[in-house]
Amino acid sequence: MVAPSNGSQWRDRPGFAPEFLGSRSPAIFSQLRHRAKRVSGRLEHVCSQTVTVVGIGADGWPGLSPLSASAIERAGVIAGGPRQLALLPERVPGLRVPLPSPLLPGLPGLIDVHAKAGLAVLASGDPMFYGIGSTLVRMLGADWVQVLPHPSSVSLAAARLGWPLDDTDVVSLVGRRLELLHPLLQPGRRVLVLVAAPTAAADVRSLLDARGFGASPVTLLADLGGSDEVVAPADGQPHSRLAILAIECRLDTSAAAGDPGHGLLPRVPGLPDAAFEHDGQLTKREIRALTLAALAPVPGQMLWDVGAGSGSIGIEWMRVHPASRAIAIEPNDTRRARIARNAAALGVPGLSVVAGWAPEALAGLPAPDAVFIGGGVADPGVVEACAASLGLGGRLVANAVTLDGQGLLADLRQRLGGTLTRIGVERAEALGSRTIWRPALPVVQWALVKENQ
Repeated sequence: MVAPSNGSQWRDRPGFAPEFLGSRSPAIFSQLRHRAKRVSGRLEHVCSQTVTVVGIGADGWPGLSPLSASAIERAGVIAGGPRQLALLPERVPGLRVPLPSPLLPGLPGLIDVHAKAGLAVLASGDPMFYGIGSTLVRMLGADWVQVLPHPSSVSLAAARLGWPLDDTDVVSLVGRRLELLHPLLQPGRRVLVLVAAPTAAADVRSLLDARGFGASPVTLLADLGGSDEVVAPADGQPHSRLAILAIECRLDTSAAAGDPGHGLLPRVPGLPDAAFEHDGQLTKREIRALTLAALAPVPGQMLWDVGAGSGSIGIEWMRVHPASRAIAIEPNDTRRARIARNAAALGVPGLSVVAGWAPEALAGLPAPDAVFIGGGVADPGVVEACAASLGLGGRLVANAVTLDGQGLLADLRQRLGGTLTRIGVERAEALGSRTIWRPALPVVQWALVKENQ
């Protein structure tokens, strides 16, 4: 890769990597802004040399391609973790430096000091798969990073197991909450779990048992490609930190019978009401599914759940895709704690919970792509603040059960536009020896798509 001729400047060019809004790996534009300044409307940065990122596996130097080995041999400075640096032979001449800890705040300084000397950064396996390559591309832009990948541990695991990667789910629990595994536990699915804790096999087995997937076979794959490689049934004993757990999801018969909150919990909106801990402040299942349909969850987008109650709307928004983000705004301390418990139990521990009343609590929050007003629609300034926060194409949804609330939504439609939908749900229930339809209270839903600023 050849760096642009004017290496001292970052241009607002198509090759610049956009911010990734997912939960898989946090964006680090705070470091970018710390290291860069505006000059005549353009970004100027100190980096004037391409940084080379080289993937290396447990098989060490012999497993490198000639291109990767040559890149390391030519580097004036080689940065990496202790394990990666120890895999290099002594004849490699470059200065070896450890990666900073903590990593993100220290990376700009590392680049400032060593980039001009020819910097190579070592990474485990594929640097663009949960690796430092992705971080550096976001930080410097794609034009300034050359990536030389090695087969990832996931690729090696799929090869050992004979699992097609295009039909296998992957989740990383390295530095992340164990609960992220919940949404992937679906009958008949195969899941590869990246782990770093020696107790991960036991922890995952406990979670499977609690969720009704205790019958699922789990395989431990450790130190893949190295001399100490292990591929064996996970027995719950401590294991290498360089490990993957392969789960073949099998739902227990007892869980399949319908224990609420366990077993079959699909990722499409409309989970059973009993899957949530709540005090009555819960958007009921059918209404919740229709509400999420109106909010239109899009991977990577942000939802504000204003007056969140039990957090069900934000939780189901985030379950649709791992890159989806949501903020639950709730003034009640007890409910905020309950929202956090629900989010963890249903596999989205990254749901942000903010204390306070709207509209004051909305100040300074990341801009939303969609807003659900579950409480406070009648409070002065709430709807206006929510609508003003949305960009073009943003969605705003509010529901009402009482005549007063429904009248307010009708007024909002008159003033701001949008659609009104009256939703009625009836369930079959026993009446003595007979069966009748028992209607629930009808709900009026106002939905607005912002078409102008």
